[in-house]
Amino acid sequence: MSGAFQIVLHAHLPFVRHPENDFHLEENWLFEAISETYLPLLEVLHRLRADRVPGALTISFSQPLIAMLDDELLRDRFERHLVKLTRLCEQEVTRTAKSPDYHPLALFYLERFQAQLALYRRLGRDLFGAFVELHREGRIEVITCVGTHGFLPLMKHESSRRAQIVTSAEHFYERTGTVARGMWMGECAYWPGVDAMLAEAGVRYTFVDTHAVENASARPLRGTWAPMVAPSGTAFFARDPESSQQVWSSTEGYPGDFGYREFYRDLGFDLPLDTIAPFIHPDGIRMDTGVKYYRVTGKGEGVTKLPYVRRVAMERVREHARHFVEGRRKQARDAARFLDIEPVITSPYDAELFGHWWFEGPEFLEAVLREAARHADLHAVTPSAWLQRWPVQQCADPSPSSWGENGYYSVWLNPGNAWIYPLLHHAEDRMQQAARRFVTPSNNERRALNQAARELLLAQSSDWAFIIKTNTAVDYAVQRTRDHVQNLHDLLSALEAPSPESLDALTTALESRSPIFPTIDYRNWR
Repeated sequence: MSGAFQIVLHAHLPFVRHPENDFHLEENWLFEAISETYLPLLEVLHRLRADRVPGALTISFSQPLIAMLDDELLRDRFERHLVKLTRLCEQEVTRTAKSPDYHPLALFYLERFQAQLALYRRLGRDLFGAFVELHREGRIEVITCVGTHGFLPLMKHESSRRAQIVTSAEHFYERTGTVARGMWMGECAYWPGVDAMLAEAGVRYTFVDTHAVENASARPLRGTWAPMVAPSGTAFFARDPESSQQVWSSTEGYPGDFGYREFYRDLGFDLPLDTIAPFIHPDGIRMDTGVKYYRVTGKGEGVTKLPYVRRVAMERVREHARHFVEGRRKQARDAARFLDIEPVITSPYDAELFGHWWFEGPEFLEAVLREAARHADLHAVTPSAWLQRWPVQQCADPSPSSWGENGYYSVWLNPGNAWIYPLLHHAEDRMQQAARRFVTPSNNERRALNQAARELLLAQSSDWAFIIKTNTAVDYAVQRTRDHVQNLHDLLSALEAPSPESLDALTTALESRSPIFPTIDYRNWR
């Protein structure tokens, strides 16, 4: 019996949009992800399609990311971002003209950004639409994510968990014209009862970490080589630890190879300030540009980084792709000896790992799919295709879990970020009460209630608790949490005041600031 493997990429960023500023540092999170991950993935998928290489990827897009990719303001800003990078590289081509090590790299980056700009314009700046087109062709499977990537187990009310799921499913259908067959749970976090909510929304499958199935209500008869189906009918695919380790591990994973590009050396910090100033923050704050001239070289302090050699890196990509595929073939052969069905190996990753953190990651995925196509005993699948072939699976309840550090909820609930949950729970209380109270609202009241629901969803993004835990952009995460909660309270308090003019002004201002979930329905919070 042959084996199957599925690579699942989870594409998500928190909703960051600041029209009040001409330049906002956190918007660069999106621009980096587009340039380094989403556009390179499209290039890979287009090459595979042109060469008629069989294979499949599953990609989940969160609703905040879809909203940002569709936003005209952010599209304009990203296009200007790419134009600025091409100007930087033109400057670098001149500056490095006499350097045999760096001049080829400057040319490489210039050609790369020029090609990306041309592709972006050729696609009509509709990146999500380009992925949906590949989905309709059957090349990939596009799914979505719960609401704003909320951490469902730590929400107070069932209505909040259900609203995250239903709102996302509705908007995915409105945007794509297709039902989301799969839905990524924020941080792969599972809590009993969520499976029924997914099933109600028409979701057939989702993903959990290994121990969610290993510690299920019944011993997994097929291990993690097949999904477990909850009583509601939702299938849970468990992460394969071996393939995850080969890519994720900072010590054993492929991205740490000495021939790959070094992430932590960037031109934005290497060049003199007067040279790089036009291409970084207008206030002179140094920041990554995406132009990086060095390779990993070695580990430990004091290592002198050597120039990046693209040819060497691509050789490593092919070697690692062959190693990865051979590992999955061996796993499948070993598992098939004990199974009555085709084993499926599930390898889920953050999409931004491929290209942003691991520069050569998109080429690795391409090489993996090309290599797998050479073998008859292993094939790439999507979850829907595999379930269609093997619909009968063991029924049991997965264990509460997440894919975060330590496997449960401590990343998102710890002494550093625990303070946010009383705020969020109080906001949930008020949202539910208002949703139940206003049965036949006026048009202005309905708009305000819908905007309050948006603010709650945005406040519940798991990114804010994660950022606080990892001590990165803490001030920004704290402010965003407090702002969205306060906006909700301001709206609901204004609903109780006898001034429709002030309610309309507040609602209009907040709608303009956060154009996400355009057809949201506050009644989902009842």
